[in-house]
Amino acid sequence: QWAKTLPYTMRNPLYHWSHLELKRYFGIEDLLAESNATEIYNQCSSQLKQDAFSTQGLLAQMKVKVVCTTDDPIDSLDQHVAFHKQGTDLGMYPAFRPDKSYGVENPTSYLTYLASLGDSVGFDITSYEKLLEALSARIEYFHQRGCRLSDHGLEQLYFFEENEFSIDSIFKQVTAGETPTQQEINYFKYNTLLALCKMYHAKGWVQQFHLGALRNTNDRSLRMLGPDTGFDSIGDFNQAKAMAGFFNALNSEDQLCKTVIYNLNPRDNEVFATMIGNYNDGSVRGKIQFGSGWWYLDQKDGMEKQINTLSNMGLISCFIGMLTDSRSFLSYPRHEYFRRILCNLFGQDVANGELPWDEKWLGGIISDICYHNANDYFDFSPENIQV
Repeated sequence: QWAKTLPYTMRNPLYHWSHLELKRYFGIEDLLAESNATEIYNQCSSQLKQDAFSTQGLLAQMKVKVVCTTDDPIDSLDQHVAFHKQGTDLGMYPAFRPDKSYGVENPTSYLTYLASLGDSVGFDITSYEKLLEALSARIEYFHQRGCRLSDHGLEQLYFFEENEFSIDSIFKQVTAGETPTQQEINYFKYNTLLALCKMYHAKGWVQQFHLGALRNTNDRSLRMLGPDTGFDSIGDFNQAKAMAGFFNALNSEDQLCKTVIYNLNPRDNEVFATMIGNYNDGSVRGKIQFGSGWWYLDQKDGMEKQINTLSNMGLISCFIGMLTDSRSFLSYPRHEYFRRILCNLFGQDVANGELPWDEKWLGGIISDICYHNANDYFDFSPENIQV
């Protein structure tokens, strides 16, 4: 069915990605279509039985050095410990994704989550203070298992200049099964995120914020299929003022750690690209990063706009490059897709006389963006794992 569909995806990145995957992993250069679907399926199936096409074999083919998983604070991370004991050259590290810990908009599911979080730390979470204590304990647990990275999926960052609400009262309200007002929800998220970010800073982590998704827009499909099934879109949330307030609150106490912000609405590219300059304090090269185009912007036009905006408003030479978050072990040709787009932009500038034709110098910049900057930015090392 996919082979029947693929020819009609022309000019969509799926068309390029699918054919790059067939070519780079399986050596298949024919265009996939209904007419050759069975032949290509059988060829791929035969290769997948070989050791070189196991999960780790596929990663070795693409010369992958590090894989990060996305993990909730309640996750045991047992697989990470077991994998580390294998002693392979590949690094696999957890990334801390605590979205559910401040998801108070649904009291019923939040109470269920608090019970699971309490089980993971060995005590009941009966107050907001206990919630922060539990999150701190899980951060320490993750840190011992090699985690140096957090991630957050939000519509926008939040900021309140004054203590407009009682955080303890909101917590009690939610745990009593009552839904807070939207402002109370935002205030709870703001306070919890602020506390989490200070914990990350204490550990020397990198924090990531994926901002701007409008999720679950189709109630009927949500009831039938559940979340994350294709009914989300780009949102048009106000980003600049609250983002500046949030980062400034951390920076004022010198507790703003290395940060990557990812934008989903291209109208906000310039906002994000100029925001990072406000908090690059010279302590780390490119401390605050405008992350690569993601989700709906993870395509040629979206990548070009992000790269051009970062080049115009900041320093592309400090960019940590492409993020592949497809959760597929066959997705690494997307890095090639990114590199081709990046090199095309540089090459066009050379052809236009806007950059010098200095292959050694430009090649070094390209290599930095595609590998070395990220390698230096993230503190991934087997020595980080203490268990």
